[in-house]
Amino acid sequence: MAMEDEHLDVDQRTRIGRRPERQATDRSALYAILDEALVAHLAVVRDGEPLVVPIACARDGDAVLLHGSTGAGALRLAASGAPVSVAVTLIDGLVVARSAFDNSMNYRSAVIFGTPTVLQGDDKIAALATLTDRLLPDRSAEVRPSTAKELAATLILRLPLDTASVKIRAATASTEPDDGEDRTAWAGVIPLALQPSSAIPTSDVPDGTELPASVTTFIARARSQAVAIRAALEPPEQ
Repeated sequence: MAMEDEHLDVDQRTRIGRRPERQATDRSALYAILDEALVAHLAVVRDGEPLVVPIACARDGDAVLLHGSTGAGALRLAASGAPVSVAVTLIDGLVVARSAFDNSMNYRSAVIFGTPTVLQGDDKIAALATLTDRLLPDRSAEVRPSTAKELAATLILRLPLDTASVKIRAATASTEPDDGEDRTAWAGVIPLALQPSSAIPTSDVPDGTELPASVTTFIARARSQAVAIRAALEPPEQ
């Protein structure tokens, strides 16, 4: 298994062409993006046409797990041994510049290439627990196990993180000394982050039932990440 301090290999598929200075090759950067993401986009070619679908994901060591229904055509195609690419993007802010051309976004993104394998048996059950706990920490210990029918309807793919590209922008609006822009016009960043509201119980939950630890932990973690995103761009106190 690759270690977090290793670097990602850069080849023709993974080399960033535009703004190459934004490419991150530390494997730990890839892991951090996948550990925060809740959704990935799976791309395949079906009958000669491109197809992209959103899909639940979770990192498991040096691989990403992809979860969906056995009835999903894109997943069945990926399960057949077809090559795929998987993209994950985290938007951290809107960059407001003094020209439309320089408006941008702060983001952390990763694209992974490879051929996934289908998980079965105990590996599949373990992967489901990993996916569940990625969405809501330790939730798998709070709920009943999946039934045989549920497992049969679920497809879990494992895609190694052998070939991946990471690109990051984390900066304020671009300015140049001779760009002729009015410096009295406002420019900066609007931070964006997942910000959960209060949890809403299902109608048949008895009054007074406490929120499970998995839910309170998720809410606290998401709010902490939102604070960190804003703090990363604020200038230090003088």
